[in-house]
Amino acid sequence: MCEKFSFLHICKECQNTFLTPELYKTKLSNGVDVISFYRYDDIKELLHTKHTDLGYYIFHILAKNSILKFANEFSIDFNVVSIAVDDNPNFNYSHSAILNSYLKTKNIKPIYSKLRAKNRVSYSKKSKEFRENNPRNFELKNFKEQNVILVDDIITTGLTLTQATNLLKENNKNVLFCLTLAKVF
Repeated sequence: MCEKFSFLHICKECQNTFLTPELYKTKLSNGVDVISFYRYDDIKELLHTKHTDLGYYIFHILAKNSILKFANEFSIDFNVVSIAVDDNPNFNYSHSAILNSYLKTKNIKPIYSKLRAKNRVSYSKKSKEFRENNPRNFELKNFKEQNVILVDDIITTGLTLTQATNLLKENNKNVLFCLTLAKVF
């Protein structure tokens, strides 16, 4: 970000200056809370690397600075699984799976390949009307755990997370809350 020489993709000084998370809370139309760590406009250039090889490194940095800190401070007395929304690998990795992996703690177990969209249409820069007319049509693979934290990279309209949480609820899963890196304001 500062363009100084560093062995890291984002130097420690820039990480401390620009990537210190804040908590932003949103409520989906179905009542599920969403916790986000950054304002979309503050990190959009970093988020746009998700479909490139560089994104692999950037998403690890973003997750370490936000989700890992959250997981280490989050306290819960029962076991929970975390699931990434549509953790399909692109460019040999899945950005949402990277985020999910940083939730691993004593009581949170990340699981993978459980919630995939059958509709592969891109929502990027699309209107709410477009998103409503082209639902993700998620497919949920069975898993035994009941309590779930849902993970995604961005919340814009909330439609993707609402569709995902509704499907989990229909399958008798208790969605505690959702986590996203960024929120569009």
